[in-house]
Amino acid sequence: MYGLWRPRVLGAWRVPASGPVIFAVNHAHNLDGPMLMGTAPRPVHFLIKKEAFVGPLGSFLHGIGQLKVDRDSTDRAAIGNALAVLEHGGVLGIFPEGTRGEGDFASLRAGLAYFAVRSGAPIVPVAVLGSTDKPGRLVKALPRLRSRVDVVFGDAFEAGDGSGRRTRKALDEATFRIQERLTDHLKNARRLTGR
Repeated sequence: MYGLWRPRVLGAWRVPASGPVIFAVNHAHNLDGPMLMGTAPRPVHFLIKKEAFVGPLGSFLHGIGQLKVDRDSTDRAAIGNALAVLEHGGVLGIFPEGTRGEGDFASLRAGLAYFAVRSGAPIVPVAVLGSTDKPGRLVKALPRLRSRVDVVFGDAFEAGDGSGRRTRKALDEATFRIQERLTDHLKNARRLTGR
């Protein structure tokens, strides 16, 4: 990432140095996940759609510890693998909106709340900004080479209400709290970076 672009990483000190953590990352461009993996202070295991696991790319993704998920069904194997990452004190990366979009956390799916409440792992909001600013001349699908991309880490927070409840209502309430925190972090990150 540092060879092709100019990442600026802000707030990496906010990431807990050990123990389970969930990175909740906005997703506006295909570069956002790889940019975070290349700049994060700890190794990250992302849930990635199964369609990406083909040929050499699939072997590479498995080799660096990424997790395959079937987005069209309840993928119990992927859920178990993600929880195992957290149980072993690792970092799980999630795009809470489920797919690439505006990257503004406007519509969250329940997966992030489920993993956070079930595992008790703190969530660290992450804003990747600049990946959609200026398309490259040679490869229009990527940002211009040597352009700046900001990766801004926020303060870790707990998603649950402290009761230990895992009911549907508890998950809905956690999703609401998470969305507020992620939206606030994105606003602060934009103000901080001028984007």
